[in-house]
Parts: sequence; C-alpha cells; structure tokens
Amino acid sequence: MTSVGMVLRSHTGVEYRFDPGALCLELLVTGGPGPYQRYEVLHAPDDLVAWAERARLTPTPRLRVTAEHVAAARRFRDALFRVVHASTPDQADLEVVNAAARRPALAPVIGPGGAKAWAGEPDGEQLLATVARDAVELLTGAFAHRVRTCSAADCQLVYVDTSRPGSRRWCSMEHCGNRHKVRAARARQAEGG
Repeated sequence: MTSVGMVLRSHTGVEYRFDPGALCLELLVTGGPGPYQRYEVLHAPDDLVAWAERARLTPTPRLRVTAEHVAAARRFRDALFRVVHASTPDQADLEVVNAAARRPALAPVIGPGGAKAWAGEPDGEQLLATVARDAVELLTGAFAHRVRTCSAADCQLVYVDTSRPGSRRWCSMEHCGNRHKVRAARARQAEGG
C-alpha cells in the first residue's frame, strides 16, 4: 500500500479508499473489541502477513508469523482501539501498547543496489513492535490531538487529520463524506419541493 490509503469495502459492497494516516491506525480496520469482533480478519498467520503486505511498510517485509503472533496482534489491536477511542485510556490497555513497543522492531538496512530492506528474518513480534512504536509516536506527538473518528454515525474508522486546517470530518470523502452530501442534498430538495 502507498501513502494514499487502503481499499475497504462497505457493508453494501462498495469499495472506497481510506487513508488513516498512520501505520498503527491501519491495523484498526482488521477487527476490534466487542461489537467489532464480527469484522475480524486476523485468524491465521497468513492473514497478518497479508495485512503487512497492504500496510504502508515499505518495502513489504518477508515475515515469519506464528499463531501466537496473530493472537498478540489481536490483543494489541483491541487495546489500541480502546486507547484511541477513550478520553482517559485504561492503564491496562496502555501497558499492552507499551509492552509491544518495548520489543525489538523491524530494523531497516541498506540492501543490494542501495534499496531499503529489513535486517535478518523479521517475525510477527518485530512487526507488532514496529506498529506499537508508531502508535506511541502518534499518540504522544504533534498530531495526537488530531486523531479522530469519522463523523458518520455508523462509522468508527479512526484517522489522523493531517489536513492543513485540521477540519477533516470523514474517513473518506469517497464514502462517508459522499453519503453525507447526498443526504444533505435530498433534505434540501425535500424542503424546497
């Protein structure tokens, strides 16, 4: 995936582009705690590898992933989900994020021909540490106050508002923003007609 986002599919089957603006927030689209468990896509090692292939990691690491790594990724993702949605995050959730961030992360190196590569044979734990460190940087950095949830009542996608004025309201103008515009136009037509 490039920095322009990932392709998601709505409950009606419509595909749209979504750019959450941070690696850690890309993981939140794979499922979540409570009612978001029904969207779970991280079931097996290949699922976590497939997510990494779509994520903004460049180049895509060739990962060794176990079932334990997948379980850890789900625990981390659920804790991060609660942290970004809470006005005062639970200490236990913060510890899950911090514990993952303390582990060794993917290590970039200069590969053959001068291209960026990843050192050694990275595994799922290193992937998770990299995502966790991204979360720590995001949630303690200059854009921490711009981590937002889509304004659509039926959408819980989280993104970093990197727009210059800081006025982004929708996960995607292509999806939720467009649905809002259509509803507003229909309401104006109903009032006028």
